[in-house]
Amino acid sequence: MAFELPPLPYQTNALAAEGMCQETLELHHGKHHQAYVTALNGFVENKPELQGKTLEEIILAVKGDAAQAPVFNNAGQHWNHILFWKNLSPKGGKVPGKLASKIDEDFGSLDAFKTAFKQAATTQFGSGWAWLVLGKDGKLTVTKSANGSNPLAEGQGRALLGLDVWEHAYYLDFRNRRPDYITNYLDKLANYEFAEAELQSA
Repeated sequence: MAFELPPLPYQTNALAAEGMCQETLELHHGKHHQAYVTALNGFVENKPELQGKTLEEIILAVKGDAAQAPVFNNAGQHWNHILFWKNLSPKGGKVPGKLASKIDEDFGSLDAFKTAFKQAATTQFGSGWAWLVLGKDGKLTVTKSANGSNPLAEGQGRALLGLDVWEHAYYLDFRNRRPDYITNYLDKLANYEFAEAELQSA
């Protein structure tokens, strides 16, 4: 079966009041994410060894293979964006109790977590992502990855939150002010309830 663009879990205008306009969502989801899905399906159609594999299996099968870099990049970006849309909420920014306790335990405080996340997202040179990850040791950590890579591919653990820091994710709303986009995400858009549910199911 071909991979498909998942529907957004909210209307395209649902995040506008919190700093992500309708045009951003329409372009990012309907154009950029769709392009990754279309390209990935084209690659898989011409590679019998990848047919029938899950998205995760494809990412792990082609990672580190320079000849398969286009497959990896598009599969990774599809995986990343599936998580990203779930990481956004018009009622975001509120950290529920169990996740808050875990953040306090592993980072020292919510402010310390936000500082670490901002540092990772701001210093990711060029295009890429910042992540809140539940590591294999059971502790929360912040990581970053370039282009289409992610914690799955890098064996870091389970991604609870992922922030897209490619310019197309924020340029219409924040122009070149990536730090403002990151702060707005953490304070107003981040779906911490989703992250807590992922933490509890890990």
